Amino acid sequence: MTHMMIAAMVIAGVAILIAIGFLNNAVEANKAEKIRLGHELKDRLRRCAEINERFPGQFTTPELKMLMHRLEHNVVKRALALDKSNVDLKERLAELELDMNSGKGDGEEDGEKGKEKVEVKNPATPIVTEAQAKEVSFLIEALHHQILRAAQEGIFKPGESRHWANVIRGLLVQLHLEYFNNLGQQAFQDADPGHARLAYERAVQYLKKQPDPAVYSEQLAYAQKMVARADALVLNKIQANDGDENELTAGLKETEDETQWKKKAIYD
Repeated sequence: MTHMMIAAMVIAGVAILIAIGFLNNAVEANKAEKIRLGHELKDRLRRCAEINERFPGQFTTPELKMLMHRLEHNVVKRALALDKSNVDLKERLAELELDMNSGKGDGEEDGEKGKEKVEVKNPATPIVTEAQAKEVSFLIEALHHQILRAAQEGIFKPGESRHWANVIRGLLVQLHLEYFNNLGQQAFQDADPGHARLAYERAVQYLKKQPDPAVYSEQLAYAQKMVARADALVLNKIQANDGDENELTAGLKETEDETQWKKKAIYD
């Protein structure tokens, strides 16, 4: 065996070892990527289920419910591609497809027609505290995030993502208006028109800051009407207090005059 052959065998052996090393690294990287993707999908499944179950009923239209089903369905399918024998995922996929099919019109694969048939079981949750408002705001933001992820994964038709972006903005407006209105109505019930005025002023300011305030002209008119009502009640309260003070002042003056007369009668 010549030196050239030995050198060639050594080089070939080194090349094989390097190739094996690359293959091992690729296999390990692939395993790590699958584990990372599995954790990511598991987290997305949890978030999708939370949105689907906890979204307040007063904000959940049949159209929005169908979207929630589609988002979760997309994630479940991706998770099943990694774990094909997962029974829980298979059962959830079947449940979602049953719900989605119930909202499809004849010959419609995306459920655009007949979406009014989708059952919305989410209970209404009145937004009466700041903590509740923040919690629902987080749910809306989480929904928006899932919409963006789904758009990147190509589940929407052209222009559909823009539609859902507008829906998200509308949901945030609805949330703020319900919160401010509930604060104002509670203040009216508590005979506290001052705080009612503050609540409806916040609603007016919020609506005027919207990029398309004309869309919410009716809501703005209502909030301004409530501000005027609160102003009138505050004015009546002030006038009533002024009347009470005048009566009190007159009574004190009569008492003082009577005291002076008694003193004069005694010393005379």
